[in-house]
Parts: sequence; structure tokens; C-alpha cells
Amino acid sequence: MHLDTQRIDDLSHGLIGTPVAIACLVLLACVLNVVARLLIDRVISRAEAGVLPDRLRSAAAAARRTQRAKTIGSLLKSVVAGALVAVFGTMVLDQVGVNVAPIIASAGVVGLALGFGAQSLVKDYLSGLFMIFEDQYGVGDRVIVGAVGNDLATGVVEAVTLRITTLRADDGTIWHVRNGEILRVANQTQGV
Repeated sequence: MHLDTQRIDDLSHGLIGTPVAIACLVLLACVLNVVARLLIDRVISRAEAGVLPDRLRSAAAAARRTQRAKTIGSLLKSVVAGALVAVFGTMVLDQVGVNVAPIIASAGVVGLALGFGAQSLVKDYLSGLFMIFEDQYGVGDRVIVGAVGNDLATGVVEAVTLRITTLRADDGTIWHVRNGEILRVANQTQGV
């Protein structure tokens, strides 16, 4: 009985090689995510400490810097995690046998379609980006947010992402306000 070595190689690669390669990719993505989070935490802890001597800093300024650093840290962690999922997800699909060339080539077309179709989403992200970098508010601030239609949401900021700001009202209600809908912000704790 003659054994077809090509068939055995294909079978062994399919049963052993592909799952091992996928496991290695997932493990590598997890390791890179942990390393990136550690690096971000290290940079954020340095940003929280600041560069000025203690005698030149006020307690309010130090607390504000800490809030802003934590907000930017959570944003950076989200961006890194999203990029890793996109890159390693594509690599896993390639290992499974999916032809990723059309997926990568159509990314530009999909991006253009999303740009036209999801203008409010783009508006949310851009507004969130400017809110974070302009330091309008951060995690732990007490704010009054004026949204479209003159609706007001008041509470303590629990999370700030590029798309949504999450507030906890005094009665325990959680408000999820899209950043693109925020027309004005009254920060009751900044500079106090």
C-alpha cells in the first residue's frame, strides 16, 4: 500500500500546523496587549506625577493632571486594543484560509462608504478627540452637559471615550451621551 506523502503533509498541517499558528498569533496578540498596557500605565504614572517640583504645584492642579492622564490612558489602551484586534484578526483569517487580499483592498472603499454613511459617528469621534485634548473634562469631574434639544445631563464623569461620555447622576442614573451631541459643557470641578 502506497501512502501519498502530499496528502499526509496536508492533513498534518491542517490538524496541527494551523491550530498551532492560530494559538501562537492569539498568544502574541495578548502579550503585545499586556506589554502595551504596561507601557501606557508607566507613561501615565509619569504624567500624573508631573515635572514641576512639589512646591510649585497646587493640589487642584495635581488632581486635574491625574484625571486627564487617566482619561488619555484609557483612550490609548482602547486604540491599542482595537489595532491589535484588527491586525491579528486579519492574520488569523489568513491562517484559516480566508483570502485577506480583497478584505485589505476593500478597506479603503469601506472607509469611504462609512465616512458618508456614518457622519454622526465621525462627528462623535472628532468631538471626543477635541474634548479630551482640550481638557474640557475628565474622569471624576462633576459636569452639566447640554445636548441637542436643550436636554441637560448632570453628574460625575465615569468614563470618557472618543465616542461616548458616561455620567452618573446624583440619583444613580447612568447617562451615556454621544460626544457629537454635546453642544456645551459646564465643568463644576475644574479649577476649583
